[in-house]
Formats: sequence, C-alpha cells, structure tokens
Amino acid sequence: MEKLMKPAEYAKELGISRQAVYAKIKRGILTAKNVEGKLYIVVDKAENETAGIPSKETVPASQPSSPTKTKPSSNTKNYKDLLAAKDETISVLKGTVKDLKKSNKQISSTLKGEIDLLKEAFHEMRSLYILQLEQKKSMHQEAPIEVLSEEDTLEVEEEEWITVKKFFKHYSIKKEKQAKVEKRLKKIYKSKDDRVMDIEGKMKINMNKPHKDIVK
Repeated sequence: MEKLMKPAEYAKELGISRQAVYAKIKRGILTAKNVEGKLYIVVDKAENETAGIPSKETVPASQPSSPTKTKPSSNTKNYKDLLAAKDETISVLKGTVKDLKKSNKQISSTLKGEIDLLKEAFHEMRSLYILQLEQKKSMHQEAPIEVLSEEDTLEVEEEEWITVKKFFKHYSIKKEKQAKVEKRLKKIYKSKDDRVMDIEGKMKINMNKPHKDIVK
C-alpha cells in the first residue's frame, strides 16, 4: 500500500535536508507524484519500515502492542542511508557553488570587455575632438575677415517679439510657474522696460534681450 508524503515531512522523518530529498527525486532514487500542483513522495509500507519511518496504523485495543525490537542490521542500513543523503546534499551544494563561481567569472569577463570597449571609444572620441579643434583653428586663421555693411547690421539687430504663450514654450516654463513669470512681465512692462511692449493690443517680449531675471 503506497502513501504520499510531502518532501519536508519525508526529510524530517529521515533527518535529512529537503535538498537531499529533491536530489534523490532527480536521480530517480525516490518516486514523486504531482497532485493538484503539489509534489509528493510516493512511499509504500515496506519502504517506511526499511527507512525507519513509523507507520500511522493503529493496533486494535484487544491486541496489546509488543515492543518492537530494532535489528542491528536495520540500524546500520539507516545510518548508511543518512550518510548517503548527507553526501548527496553536500554534492548538490558543491554543484551550486561551482555554478555560482562560473557565473561570477562570466560576469566579470563581460564587464571587463565592456570597460575595454568604453576606453577605446573614449580614446577615439578624444582623437576626433582634437582633430576637429585643429581644423576649426586652421579655418579660423585662414578665413578672410568679413566687413558687414550697414544693411547687414540692421538685419542682425532686428528685434524679435513673441507672445507670452510662446515665451513660456521657449523657456519650457511649467504651468505652476507661469502665473509668477507673467506677473514679473507685467511689472517690467509698467516700469517701461524695453524688453516688454504692447504690440497690437498684446503684450510681447523682445527675444534679443536677456531674460534671466524673469524666468529664474
């Protein structure tokens, strides 16, 4: 007659670790069954007696139970089973440690390779940057000096006026700060500051002027 036991119960009865139990299942030493998504050890009555697991069958009251005599050979076998189970646990742990060491070594190698690539990229970018600087310096020295005419000067100095809404967008001013900035613009407008003017009935800002004190 077979009996189902949880791995933890089986391990407790034998005095071994759950890892050793799972190792036995993996090696085919123990038979396991999946019941409703849970793993159980299949143990029959004969295996219970051999492994030293007490049976849960009760003795009828009319028949007094007699003390069980433990055979020396059975005890010796149990000890051997326990030692074998411990050895299996140690073997599993050694394998786990070995895998971890291997993984760490692979990670270290990967990181070292990435660092080497970053160093190479940095040196290449530095060389390109130095070359670009030298080219700009050479072009600056050889470029003729351009003399701006009066028309060009006027074109450069032409003022650019934008609305308050575009001003907010230009400086990426968030909604919670817009009311505060708008109040500053009105104050500047009242003080006759040439950065803010009323153009065609709308308050506009001169973008050719500094605005650090407005958007701070």
